Amino acid sequence: MKRMIALALAMLLALCGMAALAESAAEPLADGVYNAEFTTDHSMFHVNEVYNNLGTLTVKDGQMTIHVTLVSKNIVNLFPGLAEDAEKEGAVLLEPTTDVVDYNDGTTDEVYGFDIPVPVIGEEFDCALLGKKGKWYDHKVMVSNPVPVVEGE
Repeated sequence: MKRMIALALAMLLALCGMAALAESAAEPLADGVYNAEFTTDHSMFHVNEVYNNLGTLTVKDGQMTIHVTLVSKNIVNLFPGLAEDAEKEGAVLLEPTTDVVDYNDGTTDEVYGFDIPVPVIGEEFDCALLGKKGKWYDHKVMVSNPVPVVEGE
């Protein structure tokens, strides 16, 4: 009985190892446009509810960028990295776009959106934000579940 349990456990560990290896060897995304989930570690920094946590991921020449539409104009800059680096001289900040959101109740609003470089899919990465009060905050964000956008939809 102990041998059977040991054998089953060894097989389970081997399968887990193969799954991890297969995941790490995943093919990079092909150039194109995708809908992808954008999640953050804080409820005040998130995608506008109209977009259900989705952003538009663009892959070109192996470089990935996701456009996310936020809920307001309270986040005035983003930085792909840590807040301490965002404050250094020469840091390249991400400037907002002005996005128009059409709500289900017929109202519209102008909010900020950002084009954020994505270093990896399915793993957290650092993204600092600058609020209206002039203070930088560190956050973890993740882009996951990319689905190709089909033209005409």
